[in-house]
Amino acid sequence: MAVIVSEEKSTNSANIQFLDLHAACCIGLNGLTLNKMEGDNCTPIGTWPFRRVFYRADKQDTPLTQLPLTRITKQMGWCDDPKDNDNYNKLVELPYLYSHEKLWRDDDLYDIIVELGYNDRPPIKGRGSAIFMHVMARDGSPTAGCISLRKDDLLNLISLVGLNEVLEINAPK
Repeated sequence: MAVIVSEEKSTNSANIQFLDLHAACCIGLNGLTLNKMEGDNCTPIGTWPFRRVFYRADKQDTPLTQLPLTRITKQMGWCDDPKDNDNYNKLVELPYLYSHEKLWRDDDLYDIIVELGYNDRPPIKGRGSAIFMHVMARDGSPTAGCISLRKDDLLNLISLVGLNEVLEINAPK
């Protein structure tokens, strides 16, 4: 069974549904795309497996989930630099020479991160990196290409999904 994300073109809002969970979510600032490129602020349309859950143990109890769990440390980053031949779209240890996102953030957005299997086996340079599900900004603002949910909804979702579930992001209706 798939977790479904759909954007209503007429209202420019997005929703996620799985079993009895129906929740609002945020997508990339520039909407959905079939042709994802690094830095385009779009969320890629397609079907992506759930890989693992990262969490801040100092701010969040261990989440209940069947997915593999990884505690976020201050030394964790995610390489988003297509010039990096070895680690583009991969977890890296900080400090790091190439462009990257820090997973340990001052805001609450990355208190829980679900790594999605987008452009990762193998990564194709420039096709987009770090497509995560994470905690929604307090003001409900769009993401840089990820999917964000309210913290309670994200915790509920990861408690429901199994190891072989996928996230299906559909084109606007």
